[in-house]
Amino acid sequence: MMQSTFLFNITKNKRISDHVEIALTFAQRSKGLLGRKGLEQNQSLWIHHCNSVHTFFMQFSIDVLYVNKDLQVTKIHRDLQPWRLSWGGFESHSCFEFQAHQLTHEIKIGDYLRVSA
Repeated sequence: MMQSTFLFNITKNKRISDHVEIALTFAQRSKGLLGRKGLEQNQSLWIHHCNSVHTFFMQFSIDVLYVNKDLQVTKIHRDLQPWRLSWGGFESHSCFEFQAHQLTHEIKIGDYLRVSA
């Protein structure tokens, strides 16, 4: 079972997500959001050890927030449609996935994030 926490943008002093599912195991990371019809408002999935994602076989579009080991935003990919690929770059260590159009434009590359219970 995945753990649940919230996501906070330290740089902007704003909560980004009220419910973060954390995918730690290989099986959780591999499945990601496959098989779901969408995510709730203010919900996200944090995939550890992941610097690229695909939306093959997905039924909805997503926003992807890539971060380094310090949880500093390294890349943002908004409205990634089904059947697409996204790469966060070599500096990305993990990513957060959201329902498309959930990420506000206040979030910028270089912002620092915090995950809290």
